[in-house]
Amino acid sequence: MTTRPASSQLLIWIAITFLLFPVLILLGILMRSIQAGEISALQPWFYPAMTLHGVGMVGVWYVAAMACAADVLSRHVTLPPALGRLAIAGTVLGVVLLLACVLLGRFAAGWYFLYPLPLKGEWPLWSAVTFLLSLTVLGATWFIWSLGLLWAISRRFSLGQALGWHYLAGRTDPVLPPSVLITTVSLIAGVAALVSAVIVLALFYLELLTGQASDALLMKNLTFFFGHTLVNLAMYLGVAVAYEILPEYAGRPWKTNKIVVVSWNTVLLIVLVAYFHHLYMDFVQPGILQYIGQVASYASAIPAAVVTIFGALLLVYRSRMRWNLASLLFFLGLVGWAIGGVGAVIDSTISVNARLHNTLWVPAHFHTYMVAGLAFLVIGYFYHRCQEAAALRESKGYHQLLIVLMTAGAYGFFLMFYLAGAFSVPRRFAVYPVEIGHGASFAGWAALFATLFLVGFVLTATEVGRRWRAALSSAT
Repeated sequence: MTTRPASSQLLIWIAITFLLFPVLILLGILMRSIQAGEISALQPWFYPAMTLHGVGMVGVWYVAAMACAADVLSRHVTLPPALGRLAIAGTVLGVVLLLACVLLGRFAAGWYFLYPLPLKGEWPLWSAVTFLLSLTVLGATWFIWSLGLLWAISRRFSLGQALGWHYLAGRTDPVLPPSVLITTVSLIAGVAALVSAVIVLALFYLELLTGQASDALLMKNLTFFFGHTLVNLAMYLGVAVAYEILPEYAGRPWKTNKIVVVSWNTVLLIVLVAYFHHLYMDFVQPGILQYIGQVASYASAIPAAVVTIFGALLLVYRSRMRWNLASLLFFLGLVGWAIGGVGAVIDSTISVNARLHNTLWVPAHFHTYMVAGLAFLVIGYFYHRCQEAAALRESKGYHQLLIVLMTAGAYGFFLMFYLAGAFSVPRRFAVYPVEIGHGASFAGWAALFATLFLVGFVLTATEVGRRWRAALSSAT
């Protein structure tokens, strides 16, 4: 087997991800155990844990997806090494600030930090300021990282070429890999989302300095434009990696064509307005925006998900697919994205959202496409690159066991969320009143399934870790 060295920066991102992810899983198990009534003594830590778990999970998998996409991008364009070092340093500093504000200051406004809660909670003001500083460092770092990657792409492809517009005119020169197209779309939308974050943070700082209150509806729109868009783009970056790597296992190319170009260019427009479905309950929001939110949420499933899922099925169908831990995780990651997406589309229907909006159905769908979708794709790529560099012997049976443990644990965990949402169990409750006491049972089972997933992940991380150590010796 021919080996290909892994970059030292990717290996650092693997270490960061595999150190933080199990800690964040344990926080999730802690929350569900508190809701189940099993460790009520830790109830005061529920909302700080929810804040750290939420911000941490979104941040970890966003930067992990960015790191994978950057590594794939380096196959096609030249990336400045300093850009990657800045991304690592800025992310680590932001994480340290986040840990300080939550663990020392018990900041507990949630990952969505909706205005004006960060400035009105029972936590000390310094912890709220530290939280805002953490987001500032992370946002500035990722903004520069995104612009740097776009700049690197522009040195080989013009904007029109990077978006594949020449394919629409019947030209295929220069050849554009699908991964570059999807990454370009994601980075452009990501820059827009991060600009929104800058505005939100500036308004928070303005109120801290002058006492001038902001418009709550404006702040909520800006916050969800930032948060919803960034979470979706993290998933798209993971999908870009699948477009690049799955063909290596199928022995077939996955080329850019007119359908792929139209699909992902449409995504660039739709993803920027789909966030309106988070504001259905804000009745002062102009009605037309609510309808745009529903239409965009439905439409987003067609160009990206349908084209990609059918493309992957056609790629695998009757191919001499080489199934191993990486290819299985890639395939299951696309499946998880599809299943979570269906849950999201159901919830984005206005008439349904009126009943599901504040229930556990909401964390059900985003946990599905973040864990069984994005996390599977990223872990698959981490294993792929480390195995590619180390070329160690693979145990097919053992790796299938790891897949079973993680998949069974993940979907059992999601199912408890979906069932609880269907039975009107509200989200964000640390303790369930007697009227919804059945929520505690769902929470208890969810904690058990999450533990099963954690066992599977730790064993998988050990397999990746063996290859990571071997890859480290030959890293570039």
